[in-house]
Amino acid sequence: MIGLTLSGRYELLARVGGGGMALVYKARDLLLNRFVAVKVLRQQFTHDEDFVKRFRREAQAAASLSHPNIVSIYDVGQVEDTHYIVMEFIDGANLNEIIRERAPFQADEAVKITSQICDALEHAHHNQIIHRDIKPHNILMGNNGRVKVTDFGIARAVTSSTITQTGSVIGSVHYFSPEHAKGVATGEKSDLYSLGIVLYQMLTGRLPFLGESPISVALKHLQDPFEQPRKVNPYIPQSVENIILRAMRKNPQERYQSAREMLTDLETCLQPQRLNEPAVQYSSDEDDEHDKTKVIPAIRPDMRNTIEAPAVKVTTNEERWNSDGLGERKRKWVLPTILGVLAIILIGVLLWAVAALRDQMETKDVMVPTVIGQDEDDAIKTLTDAGFTIMEPTLKDVSTDEQKGKVIKQSKLEVEIKEGSPVQLTIGTGKEMSTMPDLKGKSLEEAKGLLTDLGVDPANIGTNPIFDESEPDTVLDQVPKSEDLFDPEKAVVNLTISKGEESIPMPNLIGKTEAEAKATIEQKDLKLPADKIFREKSYLKKGTVFKQFPAEENEMVQPKSEVSIWVSDGYPAESRAQKLNITVSPAVEGQSSKIRIEYTDATGENIQWGTKTINQTTNFEVTLILSPTKDGIIRIYRDGQFLQEEPVPYLVIPASNTEEPVPPGSGDVTEGGETPVDGDGTDPVEGEILNP
Repeated sequence: MIGLTLSGRYELLARVGGGGMALVYKARDLLLNRFVAVKVLRQQFTHDEDFVKRFRREAQAAASLSHPNIVSIYDVGQVEDTHYIVMEFIDGANLNEIIRERAPFQADEAVKITSQICDALEHAHHNQIIHRDIKPHNILMGNNGRVKVTDFGIARAVTSSTITQTGSVIGSVHYFSPEHAKGVATGEKSDLYSLGIVLYQMLTGRLPFLGESPISVALKHLQDPFEQPRKVNPYIPQSVENIILRAMRKNPQERYQSAREMLTDLETCLQPQRLNEPAVQYSSDEDDEHDKTKVIPAIRPDMRNTIEAPAVKVTTNEERWNSDGLGERKRKWVLPTILGVLAIILIGVLLWAVAALRDQMETKDVMVPTVIGQDEDDAIKTLTDAGFTIMEPTLKDVSTDEQKGKVIKQSKLEVEIKEGSPVQLTIGTGKEMSTMPDLKGKSLEEAKGLLTDLGVDPANIGTNPIFDESEPDTVLDQVPKSEDLFDPEKAVVNLTISKGEESIPMPNLIGKTEAEAKATIEQKDLKLPADKIFREKSYLKKGTVFKQFPAEENEMVQPKSEVSIWVSDGYPAESRAQKLNITVSPAVEGQSSKIRIEYTDATGENIQWGTKTINQTTNFEVTLILSPTKDGIIRIYRDGQFLQEEPVPYLVIPASNTEEPVPPGSGDVTEGGETPVDGDGTDPVEGEILNP
C-alpha cells in the first residue's frame, strides 16, 4: 500500500509496524503537512463485522482520551474496503525493542517510565476505559523521552501467543492477570497487574512466567509464585520490589486499588528513607501454605479458549445414600470401593482429556534463529527452514553500504515463539541516495552550486572542456546522468563543458618562402585562396613573405579561416645596394685571429655576414641594402671581442648611374674563400673601410 493516498489526504510512505489485526504506516498529512501514523485493518478482516467493530472501538476509546502519555487519535475513515485510523506519529521505538537491547534498566529509569504509563492509565480509568492489553509492545518511547501508551481497546488477531474466547480476543498471555486468564470480567486492577509485569521485565530483563504453551503460562498466572525481582537483580531497591509484589498479587483485593494509588507509590519509592524499607508481607501467603485442598481449574471442551473451570466437588457417602432415599445400612466396604474405582477412572479420563486438548491446541516452541547480517534470500531460507513465515512486505531502511541487501533488523530476536509464527525483516538499502539533477544547459558555476548544495565535495567535480558552438563553460553532458541515484558523499561527478568554438594559434609566416607559407597554412587547417596572395616590393628577399593577415603570430583564429599573405617581388626602386671593402688585420701579425662581421640595413637588424680566420691583413667585401629611411651599420668582431663599428649612410646616386640594387651576400667565410654574393643588378656603389 506504500504510495497510496487515503481519502486524497494521507499519503502512505513506509510501513513501521503491525500486528495480527492491523498494519501501521508512516504517512504524510497532505492537508496539514505533517507526519502521522495510519493504522489499516488487514484485508482479510474487512468483511468480518466483529473485527471491524473492534477496530472502530479502538478509535472511539482512544479518541475520548486526551493525555500527554496517550497517543492521540486524529481521524478515522474508510475507503472502499480499507478501514483506517489516523493517529499521532511517534518518532522512536516501542518499549519491547528497548528492553531487548538494554534490559535490565536502572531503577530510576524504570520507575520514570512506569510512572508515565501509570499516569496514562489513571486518566483512562477515570474515563471508564480499561486498556486490557498493557505490554511493552504497546508502549512507545519517543526520541524525546516521552512515553506514549497506544492500542486502547484494540482486539488483536489470534496467534500462538494469545488466548481467545468466543467472539473476543483477550490479549498477550505473558501479561495476563489471573482474572484475565480465567476469562472473567477484567477491571482497572488487571491493567495494574500487567503494568507490574512490565516493571518486572524492565528491571530483570526477563518475564515472570514462561511455559511450553499459552495454557501453561496462563495456569502459572493462576497458581504459581514468581521469582522475586531482587533474586534476579539484587540492585533493585526493596521499595521498588514492593511495588512489583503488590501490583502482581493474584488476589485483586490485595493489589493497588487504583492507578492513582500506584502512581503515588512510584513517585516516592526512590526517596532515601524508603529505599531499604521492609519487604511487604501478605497474610494470604501463610494461609495458602496450610491449605490441604486446592481448587484446580478444569478445562472442558466447550471452554477450549478459556482457562477457568468450575471446581470439582466430592460428594460424601452419607449424602449419596440420602440422595438415593435408602435408609438401610449397606456393607461399609462396597460403596467406598465402587466410588474409589469410579474416581480413579474419572481422574484418568480427565487427565487424558487435558493432555489431548493440550496437544491439540499447542504448537511447538522454537528458538528464532538470528539472521541479522545475512543476505535477504539467505535469511528467508533460514527462517522458513526453521518453520517460521516471513511477514510481507519486508521493510526497507537506510543502512551502511556494507549492510545493503542484508537484514539489519528482525522483529523477533533470541526468543522462543510458536512454530509458524511470522517474522518481520528489515533490509538495508545502503546510504540514502540523492537524485542527480539535470545540469545540461546550465553554466559551470550554476552546476557546481547545485552539486555542492546536495553535499558533493567540490574536489570531486571534474570538467572535460571540448569545442562547441555553445557559450564557453556551458554544461553539455554529465556523469552520473540526470535522475540517476548517487551518494553525494562519495560520488565523482564529471561534467563535459563547452570551451567555445575551436580556435588555433596563427602561425608566423613572415620570412618564409611562398611555398613554405602555403604548406604551413594547409597543415594548420587554414585556407589560402589564390586571390589572397599579394605581390609587392619589399626589403625582404624576392619570393619571401613579408606580411600576413588576419592575425599576428599566435593570435587565435577559427579553423578554415582564410589567410592573406604578401610576397616580396624584389626591392623597392628607392633602395640602394652598396658594396664596401673591409680590411681587417689579425691581433698579432702572423698569428691566427677569428673575424666575425654582422650588419644592419633595410632588410633587417644584426644580420650575420659570416666569419673567417686570418693570420695577416685581409680585405672583405660586404654588400648592404639601404633605403632613404634606413642607413646601414657594419660591426666587426675579432676573437670574440668587439673591434669596430662603422655607419653606412644612404647615398643619393645620380640618375644616370641608377641601377637595380644587388642583394647582399650571406654565409660563412672560411679559410681560403669568400662569402658568395647574390645580385640582379649592375655594380653597386663601392666604398672602403680600412682596418685602423
